[in-house]
Amino acid sequence: METMKNVLWICADDLAIDVIGCYGGRVARTPNIDHLATEGLTFDAAFANAPLSTPSRQAFWTGRHPRSIGVTRTPTPLPREERTLPELLREKGVFTASFGKTHYYAPRTWDYDRCVNHKNHEHWIDKNDWCPPVETGGPVLGPWRPFVDPGRIWLNADCLPCHAEDEAMLDTFYARRAAAFLVNDLPADLPAFTYVSFSANHSPFRFPIEFRDRVRPDGIDVPDVPPVERALLPPVFAELSEADIRGIIAAHCTATEHLDKNIGLVLDALEQSGQAEDTLVIFTTDHGYMLGEHGRFEKHCLYEQAIRTALILRHDSLSRGARSSALVQLFDLMPFILQNFGVEVPQNVQARQDFGQIVLRPDSKFRDEVFIEHAESAEACVRTRTHKLCFRGSNWMRMDGYAGQRSPPLRVQLFDLAVDPNEHRDLACDPGHKALRDDLLERLYQHLIKTLRFTHFADPQGQSKLAHLSQLVRPAEWLGSVRGGSRPS
Repeated sequence: METMKNVLWICADDLAIDVIGCYGGRVARTPNIDHLATEGLTFDAAFANAPLSTPSRQAFWTGRHPRSIGVTRTPTPLPREERTLPELLREKGVFTASFGKTHYYAPRTWDYDRCVNHKNHEHWIDKNDWCPPVETGGPVLGPWRPFVDPGRIWLNADCLPCHAEDEAMLDTFYARRAAAFLVNDLPADLPAFTYVSFSANHSPFRFPIEFRDRVRPDGIDVPDVPPVERALLPPVFAELSEADIRGIIAAHCTATEHLDKNIGLVLDALEQSGQAEDTLVIFTTDHGYMLGEHGRFEKHCLYEQAIRTALILRHDSLSRGARSSALVQLFDLMPFILQNFGVEVPQNVQARQDFGQIVLRPDSKFRDEVFIEHAESAEACVRTRTHKLCFRGSNWMRMDGYAGQRSPPLRVQLFDLAVDPNEHRDLACDPGHKALRDDLLERLYQHLIKTLRFTHFADPQGQSKLAHLSQLVRPAEWLGSVRGGSRPS
């Protein structure tokens, strides 16, 4: 396909894509994202590699599965030996710029020619003596204290704004800085890769006082939760009332409107730069987010709402308003962008290297299945176009606060997404689906072995396949911590 001089990648954190207008949302107003979709190619079956920001982003930066790079938990830094997309681009003379969160959890100054993050925002606030407004029109958000305050507080069930005006908000700061770069400093004589990452949609769903009451909780539908699922909910969700749920959804949708406003600032600046025709625009979420489905407000699970992502591409060479139902994963973008700039794809990249074919022919087939892992809960799944099999290991207690009412046993689940898109009917024990269950379980098993970072765990050492799987799905960091010792139970 046609080579593009520049790439602008906009990423949203923790965004439930079902609230976006072009993905069927009817509560939040998202005119800028929707307009981008009318001008470009929208993917309806794009998936993260993990429903957690750090492993998801490190996967799409490296083109490798989280378990292969050893990053499956939030605070884990990316190993220095892993090569990233911006690092490889910069080495070949592409100007690289980042505005917002990269989720490296350790400085990687060699990745970007220009990098603006939250520390720059803090300095700007202090330098300009930016004081919060005295009159706010009502109550505002306090400090975010998850699992310390009641869930309804840190999930913003009262739909409260931050104690700040729009211009002082972190995401607006990123948007303004990115816009200024695109208008004034986007190189005319060099190719450029610009990454803009927004975080307003992360709980407590931050928005400024000007956005108070933009979305009202009244009339918002509350998802149905079957009793069997409600019984297993983490306490932080089980205690929420219907009014709380409506308020939390309203807060997320209001933050989405603030996100959309800032995306508009960046896209308008790209037009002003005079280089829009030479720029591929990519919009993604880093993963999905649950907004009351299955009773949850989180991303840390394998339900569709948590693993499915937005993915929109715009360039003059692409069909306007096209949609693709092909199965893709976010890390497939990494080799695609490298190839666009004429940079060799490293041999250890595990993503597909022919993403360009689906961009040119959106109605063609791409992947047969995608694999997603959430190691913190010792879970992984394989998802085809019509079915999904989830495996959860036994003898593992998650430590992130989202554990259920009791420690769940080993479990295999199978869902027919064509007839049960809400994933309420588990077919794993249905004799009529045994062959499919066994086939998908074997595919998942082989994938987990093939993508291990610490290969000595590939040997089951006499264990049954399910017992071996229970260890393979644990965090890569845990596997690494015991790699020199005896095999753990």
